[in-house]
Amino acid sequence: MIDNTPNSIFQLAADCINFSNRSVFLTGKAGTGKTTFLKHIKESSAKQTAVLAPTGVAAINAGGVTIHSFFQLPFAPFIPESGAFKIIQDDASNRHSLLSRMRLNKERIKVLQQLELLIIDEISMVRCDVLDSIDTVLRHFRNRNSELFGGVQMLFIGDMYQLPP
Repeated sequence: MIDNTPNSIFQLAADCINFSNRSVFLTGKAGTGKTTFLKHIKESSAKQTAVLAPTGVAAINAGGVTIHSFFQLPFAPFIPESGAFKIIQDDASNRHSLLSRMRLNKERIKVLQQLELLIIDEISMVRCDVLDSIDTVLRHFRNRNSELFGGVQMLFIGDMYQLPP
């Protein structure tokens, strides 16, 4: 018999993060415990973890840093390369221009290589091309081109109904 109390579900979700490599999208309305869960994972996980958010205020609230500062991403749109479509506008970046502009020091590269869990809070505010950029950077610096996000476990946290469509 499965115990469906809130604490057992909370622990089941924490165990899924801590004892697997599965990526998770955690959502819920305001007040449902998303931030409590984030803080619990941050404090209890033995994994090498980074906590990111799309804005400075969200990063401070989550106890992390902004996505753009962690990955040194440009603010221009990112267009992943695909077979026939190679036309890139001047104000956009592709894989080559993104990676060639990066100036990561040895410590930051080591952090990326040892990263096991990447938590992104307020995921509803993250553009899809920013996720493509993160995927590109992690695959490149971890030398794991065939794995999503370079094999890093992702925990996306947010309320998709927080912002109007």
